[in-house]
Amino acid sequence: MSSQTPLAILSPDLQIQLKERTEGLLNEIINTNLQTRFVQEYDGLRKFRDGIKLLKDRSAHEVQECYHDSVPLTNYGAYEPFISKFLAEPCREEDVKDLLSPGLPFFIAKSSGTAGKAAKLFPKYRHFAGAPSRNRFTAKTCHILAMTYLRVIDVLGNEENPTKVIMTTVTSGMMRMQHDMGIEKDSDAIKITLPNTTCPIAVGHIRNYRSYLLMHALFALAEEKLTSFNMTFSTIFLDLIMFMEAEWPTLLSSIENGTIPELEETNHVREYLEPKLLPNPSRAQKLREIGKFKADPGWLSKIWPELKQVVCIVTGLFATTLPKMRHCLGPEVLINSCYIGASEALVGVSHSFTDLNLFKVTAKEFIEYLDITKCASPENLVPAWELETGRRYEVILTTRDGLWRYRLEDIIEVAGFDPGDGMPLLRYVERSNRELRLSAGVSITEAQLIEGILAGEKSLGKINEFTVVIDERASPRRFGYFVELYDAPKPNAHLVLHEVRDELRRINDNVDLNLSNKTIGEPTIRILKPGTFSEYRQWRVGIARTAAGQTKVPVFVTDDVTKEWLKERVIHELLDLADDSVVHATA
Repeated sequence: MSSQTPLAILSPDLQIQLKERTEGLLNEIINTNLQTRFVQEYDGLRKFRDGIKLLKDRSAHEVQECYHDSVPLTNYGAYEPFISKFLAEPCREEDVKDLLSPGLPFFIAKSSGTAGKAAKLFPKYRHFAGAPSRNRFTAKTCHILAMTYLRVIDVLGNEENPTKVIMTTVTSGMMRMQHDMGIEKDSDAIKITLPNTTCPIAVGHIRNYRSYLLMHALFALAEEKLTSFNMTFSTIFLDLIMFMEAEWPTLLSSIENGTIPELEETNHVREYLEPKLLPNPSRAQKLREIGKFKADPGWLSKIWPELKQVVCIVTGLFATTLPKMRHCLGPEVLINSCYIGASEALVGVSHSFTDLNLFKVTAKEFIEYLDITKCASPENLVPAWELETGRRYEVILTTRDGLWRYRLEDIIEVAGFDPGDGMPLLRYVERSNRELRLSAGVSITEAQLIEGILAGEKSLGKINEFTVVIDERASPRRFGYFVELYDAPKPNAHLVLHEVRDELRRINDNVDLNLSNKTIGEPTIRILKPGTFSEYRQWRVGIARTAAGQTKVPVFVTDDVTKEWLKERVIHELLDLADDSVVHATA
């Protein structure tokens, strides 16, 4: 974290340092992955391969020039035929070794597939040797990460025992890799608790979403000197608090007696958890005296007087959770915005406690930037040392795990440069290819949908979470919001319909034009029962059998199953009396 003001322009010295550091990283990646199957066999890299062969000295400068002149932009389609070899039955080592990076991957990361598209798979390789990393927290942390996985891939080699490679989420896989906890060590690891953490490893083996978070809450409540929470999304933190409130008497009884409560799908870990929870009547009594008064600001600071920070993603769609988090935590507990990245790679880490959408680019992957006002081609890529503050770019990755000029499809805005080392500072904007198309010529981005609904909070009330569908109940079609509020709608909540409409018209010219021509309808807003999106995460985890805590609510949904699921939980629809088509529409 830094309190220094970002530089708008790099000094000549910092520009040279950044250029040398960044180009050195590119050389390292190229030299490491040059002989992989993907580089040697992918047709799109033919020009690059031929160019490398013609180099006499193969100096760093020559290799970089060859890279810049001959490596095209790529997307997941280029890698899928190679990665799919891991799904073959049987999976043979000779087919997957040295595929994208040398050796076999430690795990295969599966993207969430939240956007409605098929999930993507990314092999993740171990790029360091030596002892596993130490826990970076010096005091007690409730670290919410899963040990579960989707499947085990047996990679058959010449030896009798196959190499086991798990498919899991990137957060779960990275945690395992950082602590050197391959699947073959699970039988021993399940018995331990990592240093400076509250929860035994066994909790991470619980798949049921509610039980998983309640067990984290139990061990966190038992630790009076808890100093931080760490998880992926802010919605996970709020779900944990909601479940904790609902089961307050049960959890306190467990702390008092040192017994593990009966929760769904936890029998397989009870024997490992029971020795970890010692009876603590005094702690239980202190918690009873505090009570579960969620309406009190700073309630969590009373439960954990030494709580210093909560680390989670709070940007983009998750920004709506900030008011509730701040209410629960009080003004003294810091909220750390974690990182910016995806299953493909980590792009940047949080740079400020006061500006939660400010990230410093890491030095782990080679990143180029595509000016979004120009066509997507290699000649329009901008290196880190030539970025312009205030301009927006798409992130392009060349990674140690074997991606080459990969279009991440995330749009960022350059906020400046770190005064210490010149690394770029970024703000997340939106996905470049995520638009909800209502009709020919009428589409809207995720960022615009978020901006639209937030413009109506003054009349509607604080929004907990939301998602958007194409509302086809009446003609013409329209954007339809499903919204979960912190509290009941305000008395004049119907005014939000005009506020959201006007904001969408202001920020999207095609929406404005088509509303005027009445070729699209005005936005609709349906209020969901409290706890709907927490229930959604539980539902999705159960369907996909993915790691508990990984599922997030998309900005918009298009599949009919989810739309029907949401409709069943509508408790109220806001109506515009001047719009008969909405008045007569059914939830």
